[in-house]
Amino acid sequence: MASRRAGEKIILEGRVSVNGQIVRLLGTKVDADHDKISVDGKTVGVRKKIYVALHKPVGCVCSRHDELGRPTIYELLPKEWATVNSVGRLDYNSEGLIFLTNDGQFALHLTHPRYGVRKKYVATVEGEVTGEMLADFKRGVWHHGEKLQAQAGRIVSANRNKSVVELELSEGKNREVRRLFESQNLAVKRLQRVQIGKIKLAELKPGRWRTLNETEIETLIANL
Repeated sequence: MASRRAGEKIILEGRVSVNGQIVRLLGTKVDADHDKISVDGKTVGVRKKIYVALHKPVGCVCSRHDELGRPTIYELLPKEWATVNSVGRLDYNSEGLIFLTNDGQFALHLTHPRYGVRKKYVATVEGEVTGEMLADFKRGVWHHGEKLQAQAGRIVSANRNKSVVELELSEGKNREVRRLFESQNLAVKRLQRVQIGKIKLAELKPGRWRTLNETEIETLIANL
């Protein structure tokens, strides 16, 4: 119906009733399964929580509306899921696992640094990545006045022309993986997020989605 602040205003204005009785006291508790809650005389229900895993393809954005008219990830979802929002972002040229939900606490848990939920990425890099570079990434490097840091990393393959590297991050700063390599004067040619927490991208194809099951949701918010 409204944001928390706007909801409080609606309550104080006497527009909310519980079982036919106007309620103006903030913090009044209700049983959503049994009590009838109305706003301006219209019955309202509990919003069903939605948890979606999507394989974001290259060439679309995570904004709901794009000023350049580019495709958005929301166009890949059923229209009735208009209440979901992406949990974090992947840039236009990146692909891989991203969650969408209408559960604000779930989203906060996965994005706030204090929870330290790890995200695993596979980067294909133009040029040779060395073990010394990965050691620097784990210690932390500075890029344009901001410290960037990987929690773990390994070189899958490397030669003078191309390297494939796995990195695990827990903060998710803007374009952090790309900027880590930029700090070493290396360009990322392909970037894919393959895992969030214990949930893997696995066989989910680009542009396809699936709902998370209860066990997966509990695993992701275990430390909430």
